[in-house]
This record gives sequence, structure tokens and C-alpha cells, in this order.
Amino acid sequence: MKIDIFPHILPRTFHTRMCEISERAGFMLKRTAAIPAMIEVDFRFRIMDQFPGYQQVLTLPGPPLEVLGNETTSPELARIANDGMAELVAKHPDRFVAFVASLPMNNTAAALAEIDRVVQELGARGVQIYSNVNGRPLDRPEFRPVFERMAAHDLPIWLHPSRAVNFADYATETKSSYEMWWVFGWPYETSVAMGRLVFAGIFEAFPNLKIITHHMGGMIPYFEGRVGPGLDVLGARTVAEDGALVKHNLPRRPIDYFRMFYADTALFGAVGGLECGLAFFGADRVLFGTDMPFDPEGGPGFIRETIRALESMELSPSDRIKIYEGNARRLLHLPGEQARSA
Repeated sequence: MKIDIFPHILPRTFHTRMCEISERAGFMLKRTAAIPAMIEVDFRFRIMDQFPGYQQVLTLPGPPLEVLGNETTSPELARIANDGMAELVAKHPDRFVAFVASLPMNNTAAALAEIDRVVQELGARGVQIYSNVNGRPLDRPEFRPVFERMAAHDLPIWLHPSRAVNFADYATETKSSYEMWWVFGWPYETSVAMGRLVFAGIFEAFPNLKIITHHMGGMIPYFEGRVGPGLDVLGARTVAEDGALVKHNLPRRPIDYFRMFYADTALFGAVGGLECGLAFFGADRVLFGTDMPFDPEGGPGFIRETIRALESMELSPSDRIKIYEGNARRLLHLPGEQARSA
């Protein structure tokens, strides 16, 4: 069995409403126009049928709800999206084992209310947030209650990168070129968000908090030396006027907290990246994820290549089960978690 914890889908009801009220919807529609599996479940099922024993945990694609709507309209979009995903799970439980709710992060009160609603009434197995909220870092005090609430529910947070073409590569420009905003900007976004949460003491405040980072934790595994010995000497060469920027009260090494994140395998089949991430996070904190259907073929490619990469790696049978399904069952409290994790 393989449980894909990071595929994306647009419920039809959400897609319709999004197009009605959001000017930003057009950008996403252009980028997904050639991907029928994003909306058409029958097309998606034909792709899934190519991989026996393959199931999905549904998540929305970007952009974030707070980009699509303001603080008044984003809660409505969240309800429609989450209701739509819940309906798909209820209708096709053999295909979709669970869904991950999306939150209106530009309205914290509404986000907290939506967390309780989707968990208690719809059976959501976690929530998805992005690496920043319209340019605001996740370690700001107004977002702390979201992490506290998810720790209380003992369900994971999916952390997806967010950066658009208008985030220029250089200060002298107005837009990113050659899609560098996505290729390199997203791993950077993920890494910085992780770092800010670490130094904000998020894992000290909520020791049981579980955060699943997209694309194998961004840059963190590859830059273990900088995250480890580099941050051990944080501030050693900092000029006096910037001293306040590096003060922290973490009782452990920063790298110890970075290892507390979870990561998915959505690296598009890059074996070296998977090996690096697995060495950093360990088999208990890596989950099978593909980013389906955002591949050049509109669906099967990333599933196939991710499986190919994992199958080419030297993994013990128990670690392979953990990555493919055991860790997902444990974190999401899915049926069979005890047997599959053994």
C-alpha cells in the first residue's frame, strides 16, 4: 500500500466559487489548464489505476486562500474547499483515505474556527498552511494560536512554500526570470519558514507539534553543515548593532529542532535528494508524497518517478513500509496504524 500525503486537487465547487470572486484565480487557471486531473476525478482515477495499492490524502494546490480572498472572503473559500474535499473522501474512501483542510490565514479567528469545524465535523486529518501569509512570517504572534490548536488536536500541519513571480530575483528588477521564483525560491521559502519557527521556540512551546514540510524540507538536509555547526556559532561574528537579530533562548542546538520536522518525498524522482533528506530526518519522519498532478504528463509522471526513486534506494523492509504508509497512518491516525507501523 502507498499513501500519497501531498497530491493536489481542486474540488469543483471550490473551483467555481474561486473563479467568481478572485482576480488571482486566473493565474492558477492558466498554469493548470492542461491538467484535467486537477478537477476531473474520473481522469484522476485512470492515472491512479496505473499504480496498484495507491491512495491519496487530498490537499488544495496554491495559491493560498489568503491570496485569493481578503479576510472577509477567504473564510468562505476555506469552507467551500474543505466541504468539497470532505465530500470526495466520503464518496471515494477507497481512493482518498483522508483530506487536509485549508485555512484562511489572513483571518486568525476564522482559521481557528475552521480548524475545529473540519476536525470535529468533517474528519480532516490535518491542515495546510504556507511559508508566509501575504509576506508575513509564520513566527508572528498572531499565528501562534494556529500551531497551538493543531498541537491540541494532535494532528499535523502541512507546510507548503509560497512565492510568486513578482518576488524578483534581484532588487533592481520587478519580476523573477526563468521561473527562479519557483525552482529556487520555494526551497528557500520552506527553509526560512522552518528556521523562523525553530528560533521562535515553536517546538519548545508545543513538543508534540507535527509539521510536514513539502519537497523534503527544502534546503535544510543539503545544508546540514550550516544548520548544525554554522548555527552553533550564531552571532559570533555579528556586528553589535545587529545583535538583537540573533538572540534566542533555545536550550538545545538549533539542528536538533530542525530534525523535529517531517518531510515528504516530492522531489520528482531525484534519488540523491531523497537519500540526503532521509539521512537528515530519518525513516520515521519521511512520508511518501508526489505533488501529483503537477508533472509534465499531467498526472502519472511524478507518482511513477517517486516510486522508481524509492525502489532504487537501499531501504530495509520496515523503513520502506514506514515511508510508503506507516508514518502517514501514525501521524494522521488512520485505520491500521498499529499494524502497518510495526
